[in-house]
Amino acid sequence: MQNTSKLARDGAKWGLIMVAPTIIGLLVLNIWPFIQAIYMSFSKSLPFGMFEFEGIENYVEMFQNAEFWKATWNTILFCILTVPVGIFLALLVAVLLNSKIRGRTTFRAIFFLPMVVAPAAVAMVWKWIFNSQYGIINTMLGANVGWLTDSRFVLLTCAVVQIWSNIGYDAVLLLAGLQNVSATLYEAADLDGASKVKQFFSITLPMVSPTLFVVMIMRLMSSLKVFDLIYMMVDDANPALNDAQSLMSLFYRESFIAGDKGYASAIVVWTVLLIGVVTLIQFWGQKKWVNYEV
Repeated sequence: MQNTSKLARDGAKWGLIMVAPTIIGLLVLNIWPFIQAIYMSFSKSLPFGMFEFEGIENYVEMFQNAEFWKATWNTILFCILTVPVGIFLALLVAVLLNSKIRGRTTFRAIFFLPMVVAPAAVAMVWKWIFNSQYGIINTMLGANVGWLTDSRFVLLTCAVVQIWSNIGYDAVLLLAGLQNVSATLYEAADLDGASKVKQFFSITLPMVSPTLFVVMIMRLMSSLKVFDLIYMMVDDANPALNDAQSLMSLFYRESFIAGDKGYASAIVVWTVLLIGVVTLIQFWGQKKWVNYEV
């Protein structure tokens, strides 16, 4: 009995030692910087990296700023444009790759390729494709549409690039979930005369819903924190900048260009709260549509 107790204590000790680097990294690289951001959001930036506490002035200024609300709406709209369509296309690709087609391994590599390409290279290629004067899209359409300079299209254009960049990675994750679905379920459905569409909604979708839920959380968080894509696709001289600027883009401009780190920290806190609310809604909704009986 004593040996069993000693083994349990040793196991707990070694378990703690193994996870300690991750816990320390989380505290040093995530938790502590966020605590500093919360403090800075209630402070005024002074020269030489100093701060002076001024209460809620940064939040009052932020909530009264039309540019901030525009950036918030741009971020939410970007999520609406990218997450549902991106997940649907990724699931479609995963279902196709899970079927018995020739060259499945090659297709998987092709779809995953955007994830390993440098973001700067992706932005450069897509900016050329959507160029209003000599881009491929306008050449094919025989038009002169400012995809990246027209306020009506700029966010949609960035959303298309975001979907293209993530579809392969999401498809690989969903493919792993699909391969855990027992083939006997489909065989039984075939014997009952269920169509492929009926099988998809009655078997595939419920069984892959846990993986789908994880992918959805990842995509929503990624879309709410989008910065690099918009930063590289829409430069400061772009007349449609205000219609594409996300919360993280506004944070970058206020912190590193304007130098107002107190106001920028308030934007970060607002973004984290927004992500937290969306995540809580998702976890609340998972009880209704996520099937863990796999």
